[in-house]
Amino acid sequence: MSIGGKIKISALIEAPIDLIWQYYTDPEHIKKWNSPTPDWHTPLAENDLRVGGRFLYRMEAKDGSYGYDFEGVYTLINEREAIDYTIPDGRKVHIAFNEGLGVVDVRIAFDADDDHPVKAQRDGWQSILKSFRQYCENMAKKTRTI
Repeated sequence: MSIGGKIKISALIEAPIDLIWQYYTDPEHIKKWNSPTPDWHTPLAENDLRVGGRFLYRMEAKDGSYGYDFEGVYTLINEREAIDYTIPDGRKVHIAFNEGLGVVDVRIAFDADDDHPVKAQRDGWQSILKSFRQYCENMAKKTRTI
């Protein structure tokens, strides 16, 4: 377990909760938004969305210079409300989806690791959440115009 403390990030997303939930949990959608910058991508995403189920996302620099697996085991699934999981080093992550007036407030709290500066961890996760927000809002606009 990390001694680095909790890091918290959030985003207000203008999209229906049903779409947000689908995009956050469906591997085909995860591959499209799960990157901190345009020069990264997620070529592989697997997700067994149930308590005790596992997920695995392979994140790589598009130039092939670096990549890593991000994985965990779910400890809580409350559909359209919350997800908790533990990653292999024992750190815990909590994601809350709070639906409001035309927006969903997505809040993530995670245990910091001891190997990287807290600011770098916060910025990296926030950047991925920003990518998720943009993906959801763009997809929601497309579905409204159809």
